Order: sequence, then C-alpha cells, then structure tokens
Amino acid sequence: MNLPPETGDLVAVASGTRRFRIGLRTFIGTAAVLVGLFLFSYLYAGGFVLHYMLGGKGWPEVSVTDFRLSHAMRRAWEAPPPQVHPGSMTWTELAPGFESAELPVLTDKEEIDRFYLARINPALYDFSVHVDKKNPNKISDWERDLPNAALIVNGSFFGPGNGPDTPLISNGAAKGPATYDAQAGAFIAGPGGARVIDLTSGQAWQAAFAGAQNAMVAYPLLIGADGKTHVTRKSRWLSNRTFVGEDSKGRIIIGSTREAFFSLEREADFLLAANLDLKTALNLDGGPVACRSLRIGKLHQVHIARWEAQEDGGRAYLIHMPLGTSEMPIVLAVSPKPR
Repeated sequence: MNLPPETGDLVAVASGTRRFRIGLRTFIGTAAVLVGLFLFSYLYAGGFVLHYMLGGKGWPEVSVTDFRLSHAMRRAWEAPPPQVHPGSMTWTELAPGFESAELPVLTDKEEIDRFYLARINPALYDFSVHVDKKNPNKISDWERDLPNAALIVNGSFFGPGNGPDTPLISNGAAKGPATYDAQAGAFIAGPGGARVIDLTSGQAWQAAFAGAQNAMVAYPLLIGADGKTHVTRKSRWLSNRTFVGEDSKGRIIIGSTREAFFSLEREADFLLAANLDLKTALNLDGGPVACRSLRIGKLHQVHIARWEAQEDGGRAYLIHMPLGTSEMPIVLAVSPKPR
C-alpha cells in the first residue's frame, strides 16, 4: 500500500532523527573514552602513556612537588632531603637456611621507606638467573614459570630489545655482551656456593665467572670489599631499588625497597649504617621493574614496584606504573636445593 506523501516524509524524518541520535551517542561515547584515557595517562600514569603515544621516550616532565609523585619521593627531593636511620628489625626463619625481615627507614617524624629482606644460606639454596627477552614476563608470569622458587626479584640491566646489557650466565649459558668493561661488581653462583664479588680492584669479570652456572655483572657496587661505599657521585635519581649482598658469614642478602625514596649514594650510606653485617652489596636494576615474590610454605608475598624518576632543576622526569605491573626480562631466583 502506498503511503500518502506527508506520511512518507514523516517516516523519513523520524528515521533520520534516529540515525542522528545514534551517531551523536557514538560520538559522545568515543569522546568520553578518549577523555578518560587522557585523564588516566595524565593523572595516574604520570603522563607516560600519552607522552609515549606522542613520540616521546616515556619520561614525561612533572614538578618535584607534583601530586602524582609519592610522598617519599617528594620528601627525597627536599633541600636537603631528610636524614634517615634504620628502625628495629627481627629476622624470622621461614625455612631452614632462609630468613626474612623488614627494615624500616625512619626520619625523625615518620617511616619514609622500608626494605623487604631475605637472608639465605647458599649451602641449602640455589641461585639462578633467567632471561626472557621475547616474552618479558611480569612477576606473576615468573611465578608460573618458576614454581619451585622461594624468592624472585629483578636481575641486572636490559636494553631496548629486552636483551641483557651486561654479561651474565643463565643456567650455564652465556648471554649479553661478550666484551664489557666491568668496573663495579658481579654476583656468581655455582657448585661452590654464591658470592658477591668486588671488581673495582681490576679483576676481570671473565675470571670471576669461571666455573659459575649463574652469574651477572651489575653496577654500581654499593659496598665494596674494603667495607666502604663505592657510590661517590651524588644524584637525585630516585627508584624502587633492589640489591644483592653477602654478609661476613657468607650468607646472601637480597633486599627490595617498598618506596622510591633512595638515590644510590644515600642507599649505600643507609646500608652501611644498618645492622646487616654486609661485606659487599651490589645494585641491581631499579624502577617499576624492581618487583619481588616470596613463596615459602603457605606464605606468599608479592611486592609490585611503581617508581623511577630523574630530577633536574626542580623538574622530574617520571616513569610510573600505578595500576599495572612492569615487564621483567631478567630475574634472579632462589630455590631450595634438591634433597
């Protein structure tokens, strides 16, 4: 049946109105999503996502008092930063040869940071270095891939392709650069145990690696064999931090910071003042990559790192992972020796 001309015109108008409304809703919805992504990037991710999408290197610039920085970071950039001292700490044996502790970092007014520590007997535990540059796992992925590991932390430094930037040995396989001028230290593990070696006296890293099944060169050396700090250059570069050290009884101590309060030289000074009996201590990679997993018996603790920032003239250049978890191409794992 043919509709009168007036009716056909009304149907066409109604149809056009519906299409307009659908198009308007789609436009508004898309705009809302884009605005939401922008706000997330700017307010929560420190601008990292937006900065990267616009062709930057992922280090957006913020003020050193910006609310997106943690309280500990803002305080660390005070002039001068607050003096800190170690709080009380108690080692707890979680399993034979494996102890855990938390070391508060205190100012005169507050706890500003905290070290999560593990002290391990190399006679009872194996130390292994793992690299996955094609699928740089997050901490939960490494937990899946290393089901027997009691402790997993980030390892040494990696480059843009996620390959090792320093020489290392992973379960007997040499990786990373074959030629490297190592002037700081190395961590080695093998049939004879595990050690943190001071390379500042001129020992070649190749000689230090001899006989090791797992090893990695890292820098800087926080505490040398002379019992002194080897970080002499002052810096305003803050990060979540990880270190591996050896005490006077040959036990390996691995520590990760909860916050990003420390520059490297202030971390070294703090570790010297702490009652950890460290003979040597070596810095590992830092920033959002410095995550940690502890699994012994029914105890399961995961620390997700968030922060890394450089300061220059009152401005900060920030990497921040507020909600997600950083990829970890290189990790150090501690597992019970087979019985």
